[in-house]
Amino acid sequence: MKKTRILAVVLGLLLFLPLTVLARGIDPVVSADWLEKNLAQANLVAVDIRKVEDYKAGHIPEAVNAFYGAWAIAKDGLGQELPADDDLRDVIGGAGIGPDSRVVVIGKTDTPSNRADIARVAWTLRFAGVENVAVLDGGYDKWIADKKAVSTDAVKPKATSYDGWFNREFLASKAYVIGRKDIATLVDVRAPEFFAGQKKLDFVARAGRIPWAVNLPVSLPFNADGTLKGKETLAAMAAPVVGTDLKKEIIVYCDTGKNCAVWWFLLHEVLGYDNVRGYDGSMQEWAKDANAPMAP
Repeated sequence: MKKTRILAVVLGLLLFLPLTVLARGIDPVVSADWLEKNLAQANLVAVDIRKVEDYKAGHIPEAVNAFYGAWAIAKDGLGQELPADDDLRDVIGGAGIGPDSRVVVIGKTDTPSNRADIARVAWTLRFAGVENVAVLDGGYDKWIADKKAVSTDAVKPKATSYDGWFNREFLASKAYVIGRKDIATLVDVRAPEFFAGQKKLDFVARAGRIPWAVNLPVSLPFNADGTLKGKETLAAMAAPVVGTDLKKEIIVYCDTGKNCAVWWFLLHEVLGYDNVRGYDGSMQEWAKDANAPMAP
């Protein structure tokens, strides 16, 4: 009887876990030790998104190179945008990734921008229908710091025709952001001085924020060495801003749609918030529309 009650409790808890958690075949954040032990596993694709010259100078054994610039492009006067569907399929298939692959995204973590590159590619893969996507904690920098083996032999991907289903529920447009004003929690991941309108990037037309947004800076989740803080710490950071209802809709944005991918990945993939979208156009699109409201 006691075993039956325990089983019932466990099954009950599983029913409340997001489907993304239940479906996972790989943890969303993997360590250098884990990757070293699992590199040879079938269906695992380690994707190095650094520049080709950096890859040639040394890379994780078995990793294929698919430079970040192919994953986020200039389009319609905006930077860091999703490629057209067919082009994105070519990038993914060209890296040897199929819908059922287990993918580990590897990049540099020496700057905030490089850290965001990793998350942006991970978000793009999830958007494109790859279920099992992980990031290497601390990136290539941590691999080197841990004195892991390095190869200079280029790995030729086993190119395939990618036919995954694109999950557009991970994506928000400007119109969608406006339409969900009183429903979704809108999260601005930029630094507080940008959120407050005290600073802006040159290519952003106006300083300020979307008026109903709350702030959750992208710098918070990282340790000094580029590794991510622990799950409990991340949850404690997120909860005061987005709440603890895992079904609550959340939309994240930044200046270009790249940095917000960090919190998208952490909220959706690590913390289990089930309904999170990234606003790809972000402030570069919003601020140039004179009719789009801004604060302060």
